[in-house]
Amino acid sequence: MRLNKAVFLDRDGVLNTELGDYVCKVEDFHILEHNFMALKELQDRGFMLIVITNQGGIAKGWYNEATLAKMHQKLREAYQQQGVSFSEIYYCRHNPLYNGNCLCRKPGSIMLEKAIARFNIDKTKSYFIGDRERDVIAGQAAGVTGILIDSDQPISEIFHLIS
Repeated sequence: MRLNKAVFLDRDGVLNTELGDYVCKVEDFHILEHNFMALKELQDRGFMLIVITNQGGIAKGWYNEATLAKMHQKLREAYQQQGVSFSEIYYCRHNPLYNGNCLCRKPGSIMLEKAIARFNIDKTKSYFIGDRERDVIAGQAAGVTGILIDSDQPISEIFHLIS
C-alpha cells in the first residue's frame, strides 16, 4: 500500500490572519492570500493539505460550531478558487479552563494521529507548519517534522525546509 505525504497546517496565523485570541465572527475571518500559490505548489508536489486547529472559543461560548463551519467553508472556497483543496479540517472545540484537559487539543497529537491513520500518511515525509510552539510539539509527538513560522508569515519563505 502506497503511503501519502502531507503538510499539516495550523489555521489562525497560517491560513488566516491571527487576531490574537479567537476569530469569533465570519466577517473577521480574513484569508492570507499570500499563501495561495505556496499551498498550490505543495499540493502540486504531491502533498495532501490538512488543517489542524484548536478552537477553544467554542467551549468558552464565544462562537458556535455553525459559525466555525461557515469560517471553514469560506476558507475552503477561497483556496478552491486558486486550485487548492484541503483533504480535511480537524478542530478541537475544547478549552482546558472550561472542559478540563482533552487529548485532541494541541500540543496533543490526536488530531494528527487520526489524519495519519485515515489518509495512510508517511510521517517521515510529512510536516506540520504552525505559528505556535504547541504546533511543533504536536507535530513531533505524531512523528512529523514541525516547522515554526511567525504569525501571518508567507509559507513560501520556508519552502527550503520541505522536501
